[in-house]
Amino acid sequence: MRDIRLNKLAKLLVNYSTGVKKGDFVFIQCDEVAKPWMVEVAKEAIKAGGHVETVLTSDEIGEVKLKYSSDEQLKEENFLLKNMLAKADVWLTAWGTRNTRSRSNIDPEKIKLSSQGASSWRKIYSERMGNGSLRWCGTQFPTDADAQEASMSLSEYEDFVYKAGRLDKEDPISEWKRISLEQEKWVKYLDTKNEIHIISEGTDIRVGVKNRKWINCDGKENFPDGEVFTSPVDDDINGYITFSFPGIYAGKEIEGIRLEVKDGKLVKANAKKGEDLLHSLLQTDSGASKFGEVAIGTNYGIQKFTRNMLFDEKIGGTIHMALGDSMPEAGGKNRSTIHWDMLCDMRNGGKIYADGELFYEDGHFIER
Repeated sequence: MRDIRLNKLAKLLVNYSTGVKKGDFVFIQCDEVAKPWMVEVAKEAIKAGGHVETVLTSDEIGEVKLKYSSDEQLKEENFLLKNMLAKADVWLTAWGTRNTRSRSNIDPEKIKLSSQGASSWRKIYSERMGNGSLRWCGTQFPTDADAQEASMSLSEYEDFVYKAGRLDKEDPISEWKRISLEQEKWVKYLDTKNEIHIISEGTDIRVGVKNRKWINCDGKENFPDGEVFTSPVDDDINGYITFSFPGIYAGKEIEGIRLEVKDGKLVKANAKKGEDLLHSLLQTDSGASKFGEVAIGTNYGIQKFTRNMLFDEKIGGTIHMALGDSMPEAGGKNRSTIHWDMLCDMRNGGKIYADGELFYEDGHFIER
C-alpha cells in the first residue's frame, strides 16, 4: 500500500523546499532502493511544470569502484554529476541504502582519493548554492538497512523519519513556515554577534563569527530540517571540543573525537577508535583540517542518535561543527572536498555565550 506520507513529502520538497516552477530543469537522484520516492517526486515536479531528468545510483557499484579502481581512476571527476549540476535549476536527492556498512572495510586512503575526485562537482555545487542559482534539497527514504542502523524496525523508522519532518501533520508546509519564524528571531540575534563561546563536557571553544551570516534551516535545503548555522571566521577559532557521539564518514565510525584548535588551525586530533581514518581525512586537502561550519540543532522531534547525520545534526539540544567545506552563503571562505559534521550534546549542563551573554543553556535557547 502506498504511504500517503511519502506523497506529502514529495509535495513539500517540490512546492515548498525548492519551489519548482514551469520551465525549471529538475535533476532527481537517489539509490535504486529509493525508487518509490523518485516516482512521487518526479510526478509532483512534472505537475509543477518542471523538465525532469533522473539518475538512479547503486551502492553496490559504488563499493566496486572503491575496491578496484586505481588511484588515478578514483581521482577522476564525476562527469555526469558535474554537468548536471552546471545546468540544473533544482537538484533533489534522497539518501537510503541496502547496506549501511558496505564501505566498512575499504582502505581509508581510497575514501580520501574518492573525495578528491568529487572536487569538480563540489565546487560547482558550492558556488551555485552560494549565489542562489541552484535550489537543492536532500532527504531520507526509509530503508531496512537504515532502520537497522537506528536500532528500529522498518515501520518504527518510517514513523521516526516522517514525524521528524512533521509529515504526520495535516499541513506540513504550514508547520515548517511556523518553525521558520521561530528560528528567524535567533538568526537575527546571532547576526549581530562577533563570537560565540561553547562550553560542555570536554568542550571549551570560542568561535569567531564577526560579519558572518547565520542561516535559518527551515526545510529549504535538506529535510527534515531544524538548525541555525554559520561558517566561522577561519583564523578566529580557539579551544577544544569533544564530540559526544561517533563521527560517521562513508559508513565508518570514529569514536571519542577530540580536536584542539589555535587561531583556526588544528593542533591536536585524537580519537578513541578510528584515529587512522580521522588523520587520513584531515589530510584530504588543505581545507579538510579547518572548520567550515558551527550550528545549533533545533528539531526537538528528534531526540535519538541514529548514526545518520541528516537527523542527528538536527537533534534539539545539540550543537555540531563541521570540518571542511564552508558555506559561501554564510560568508565562509574555507574550501574542501569534504564537509564532515560532528555532534556535541548540550543537554546536560551545556552553555553557549554570544559576546559574553548567555543565550543557550541545557539544550535550549533562553527566551528573552
